[in-house]
This record gives sequence, structure tokens and C-alpha cells, in this order.
Amino acid sequence: MRYLAIDYGTKTTGLAICDPSETIVSPLAVLSNDRDIVDKILEIIKREGAEAIVMGLPFNMNDSIGPQARIVQEFAGTLGKNLTITIYFQDERLTTFAAEEKLVSRELTRGKKKKRLDAVAAGEILQAFLDSKKGT
Repeated sequence: MRYLAIDYGTKTTGLAICDPSETIVSPLAVLSNDRDIVDKILEIIKREGAEAIVMGLPFNMNDSIGPQARIVQEFAGTLGKNLTITIYFQDERLTTFAAEEKLVSRELTRGKKKKRLDAVAAGEILQAFLDSKKGT
């Protein structure tokens, strides 16, 4: 199945996709959060042939749901009203840290790293989801 991961943030949203065999996860895009964000995501779902969505859910470190997680859930509800495919949630704690670690080794300027960070974080979310499905 081809999953599209969404790392929803207040300013930008990162997207990542996997291949149909669920083996390769690739960062896809970083979108500005403007009033057209839902339409942009719907177009990408169609273009990429995504069959399900994996939304990163930012739990607090004590496993509680805080304000940002509620914002993500609200956005997922809005997006879901326009979809016929399933939305799954994946704990996204520490994914930004893991994404930053991946980008450290690349010789990119700080600005280029920042532009890619959300898409790489979405890739971390998707990889964690796929690993949990496989029981690893």
C-alpha cells in the first residue's frame, strides 16, 4: 500500500511517501500552511496514488495529548471530510530530532536544511508507522 505521511505544523507541513511495497520511504515536499493546504494535499494524494494517510501526532512526553496534538487532530478531521481513504495516527515524538540528525551529515546550508526538515520528519513518521506494522 502506498502511504502519504503528513507532519503538520503551524507554519509548514512536511510530506513523505512510500513505495507500494512499503520498503522505501522518501521525503516528498514541504508546504506552507495557508488556506489552500487541504487542496494542495488532496492534489498530491491523487498525483502520488496514496492509498492511506499517516498523520504524525505530537504526544507530550508523558503520553498526554496537548494543544498541538489537538490542532493536528482538528486538521485531520478537516482533511478527512474530503477523503475516502483512511487516516492513521503515528506518535511523532522525537521525529524532528531524528530528522535533524539525518541532515547533519549532509553538506547543506542552514537554510536548505530548514526547508527540508519537515519532509524528512514526515519520512521518520512514516518509517516508524511501517516498522510498527511489521512488528519491528
